[in-house]
Amino acid sequence: MVVIDEILLKLGEVGLWVQAVGLLVIIWIIVQGITMYFNRKRRLLLMEINNRLKNVEKKLSKF
Repeated sequence: MVVIDEILLKLGEVGLWVQAVGLLVIIWIIVQGITMYFNRKRRLLLMEINNRLKNVEKKLSKF
């Protein structure tokens, strides 16, 4: 019975490590999602600025 108890204790420790790693992965995914959201907003803003710049260049080339 002592061997079985030791095995169960080791499995419990491994389970706690797996749980901790899983929590870190979930936090990492949340941070990546937030980063992607803000990067999308910046990219859309840059695209809008680029379109306005093209319009100004077209108007200047007409002169």
